[in-house]
Amino acid sequence: MPRVSFEHITKTYGLMKVLDDLNLRIDDGDFLVLLGPSGCGKTTLLNLLAGLLDVTDGRIMIGERDVTDLDPKDRGLAMVFQSYALYPTKTVHGNLKFGLSASKLPRDEIEKRITWAAKLLQIEPLLHRKPGQLSGGQRQRVAIGRALVKNVGVFLFDEPLSNLDAKLRTEMRLEIKKLHDQLKSTIVYVTHDQIEAMTMATKIAVMNAGVIQQFGTPDEIYERPANLFVAGFIGSPAMNLRKAKLALANGKTEAIFASGVRLDVSDYPFVAPPQNGNEVIAGLRPEHFTLAATEGAAATFTVPVQYAERTGPDASAYFSFEDDLLALRVDPDIAARLTPGQSMGVSYLKGKTNLFDAHTGQRL
Repeated sequence: MPRVSFEHITKTYGLMKVLDDLNLRIDDGDFLVLLGPSGCGKTTLLNLLAGLLDVTDGRIMIGERDVTDLDPKDRGLAMVFQSYALYPTKTVHGNLKFGLSASKLPRDEIEKRITWAAKLLQIEPLLHRKPGQLSGGQRQRVAIGRALVKNVGVFLFDEPLSNLDAKLRTEMRLEIKKLHDQLKSTIVYVTHDQIEAMTMATKIAVMNAGVIQQFGTPDEIYERPANLFVAGFIGSPAMNLRKAKLALANGKTEAIFASGVRLDVSDYPFVAPPQNGNEVIAGLRPEHFTLAATEGAAATFTVPVQYAERTGPDASAYFSFEDDLLALRVDPDIAARLTPGQSMGVSYLKGKTNLFDAHTGQRL
């Protein structure tokens, strides 16, 4: 499968710059997710790759070919749209066949590809139905099948699950991931849903304001966010971000909050030697707290309960801390017993702190 490279890509509309000198390389067989909020430029980047938009500056490579100025049909790509884009008057078979009609393939090769895709996606019994007779999940399978029959090296997905209900989204995530594992194809997938990104991707490019904020594996991005934007965007509940000052004394490094709570960060892997008095933002994941004094914890302190949320097997509790809320992931049974105003001792686990420069927002 070919690699895909974006080299110094700029896209402007008049005076508005949507993408700014963007560079990105997608290796053979990667499942890359372009992740970010609405308006960050992820769909624009996908459409540039598909040839649906023109590049203002830079070039796009697929394998060894410069495809920047090629028509969409000549790029060796297949795209699955958010809206399915099925022909309502054609059967499932007709929709799968339509994309191959101009390919000049022998009829038996076309039928072979349709049969293969239908079997792979488990839509064989639906081949004679029309889209109006299908559920949302079935229509999405047909849309994916129409891309698969083209037998190309790179597949593009533009928020394909956003029109499905929660149960179907979960099912289709598994289906798409299974397809990637079977086909070993290169996939570029656009979404604003971090659950989709974290569960399906081999690599994630987190985007904001037309710039890639971080590129890496899901684990790298979750465990070591490159800046405050990524730290706040990835995770549910979101990472707790609090201002602090560094204090270095007696061979120990601490982040001291305005309330006086001291967080031991002596084992933090600083990129550059820390300086006494530096203003930082400490990032504390909700799942790294415990509702008890923990031996060897980075910090232990007492905070009052505000409220708790239970979502079946998961629960979150929110505590008052320095004029803001501190989110903790807790056991659902414990959450059921918490009452507003109740004071609780909490500990933060050692070695789990993220630190960012308070002025630049970059990881320290």
